[in-house]
Amino acid sequence: MDYFTLFNLPIHFVVDTPSLSARYQELQRQYHPDRYATASDSDRLQSIQQAATINDAYQTLKNPLRRAEYLLSLKGFDVRNEQQTMHDTAFLMEQLELREELDAIERKSDAESALASFSQWVEKMTRQRSEQLVKELDDENWQTATDTVRKLRFLDKLQQQVEQLEEKLLDS
Repeated sequence: MDYFTLFNLPIHFVVDTPSLSARYQELQRQYHPDRYATASDSDRLQSIQQAATINDAYQTLKNPLRRAEYLLSLKGFDVRNEQQTMHDTAFLMEQLELREELDAIERKSDAESALASFSQWVEKMTRQRSEQLVKELDDENWQTATDTVRKLRFLDKLQQQVEQLEEKLLDS
């Protein structure tokens, strides 16, 4: 059973978050291992496995990037397959330039303000790519959406690096 069906949701990128959360609570109560404390070993094991599946499904569907990756996997596109590299050389060059720019920020005298500007730019690009992804998924442009998810994954990692640098600057 796919995660969308488990949560009684249509197989679609945009999800009803309150319904997702409510169904998660319901499933957690239903399959919580404590409810199976006096059950047979196989029933206890099954409840633990089901609870783990429910938790993984919830974490996947609640996170837009993971949800997009999962939706594409249901359509036969393996976004996480590192053998499938992006063929967008302009974006690959942009990645290199952005990483170099982020590395250079740490050495600037106005590092904190430069980092804030850089972070805002990354957030803006993430919003734009996310909007693009919604349209591509709605239009069932699976291959294009797969490339967009890879770009969003890069931006997500870049934002994490921004946050790490921000912590480093605050600690020094």
